[in-house]
Amino acid sequence: MSLAIPEVKLHDGLTLPVIGLGTYKLKGNEGVNAINNAIDTGYRLIDTAYNYENEGTVGKAIQRTAVPREELRITSKLPGRYHSYDQAIRTIQESLYRGNLDYYDLYLIHWPNPKQDIYVEAWQALIDAKKWGLIRSIGVCNFLPEHMEHLEKETGIKPSINQIELHPFFNQEQQRIWHEEKNIQTESWSPLARASEVLQNETIRSIADDHNKTISQVILRWHYQLGAISIPKSSSPERQLENISIFDFSLSDTEMGRIAELTRPNGRINDQDPATYEEF
Repeated sequence: MSLAIPEVKLHDGLTLPVIGLGTYKLKGNEGVNAINNAIDTGYRLIDTAYNYENEGTVGKAIQRTAVPREELRITSKLPGRYHSYDQAIRTIQESLYRGNLDYYDLYLIHWPNPKQDIYVEAWQALIDAKKWGLIRSIGVCNFLPEHMEHLEKETGIKPSINQIELHPFFNQEQQRIWHEEKNIQTESWSPLARASEVLQNETIRSIADDHNKTISQVILRWHYQLGAISIPKSSSPERQLENISIFDFSLSDTEMGRIAELTRPNGRINDQDPATYEEF
């Protein structure tokens, strides 16, 4: 059984499904099998990163699937230690070699690392890699509005997408509004807040019961109705199917509001504030 997932179009024309598969910690043959099952179930957006050390696992899954490469959307990300232009170019190439791919559909700068302040060099490398056909669409992760404004001011090109921490305990309302105004797509990492406390939440549980859905399904539907792409990670075939079975119900404005009230000023999972956090 393969479910069709709605798509959104980025400002540069690339289309992406509104739900993808996060692959953090999916490695080796077990990881390949999990990714292949997700593709068989209907997933077409697969999210990896250089620092996950599993671009090869993702590439092997792509080799093994019968789904044509052009129907898939594969994302990877540039780590902070390779922000200088020459290193960034080599790392993008290495990402492709690891995955045995001719191109990535989406390539992102993983964190801005503002103390280092060379993310504009990294961005220029992504711009050039796109011109050379190595990447179809370029974006960022964890960038604040001032970081993205700096990119556009220096290069004339703004990101197509910004992948940010976004879940019911940290709903990033102001950042999402800014993205919408700038026509930058919001993508949610850890959309289920790494599934810990949020899956016990009574507010969401009562909404889920009213719809005869699971808490995870309600949260992922909430992301969809916010206009955000979500990339939940799961290696379980049952959970993978559950996570994309969210298009046969909708949340009311009141229910959306009840979930919005769960956000917290300090709601980040690991206190990773992009204004100060450094990732290498």
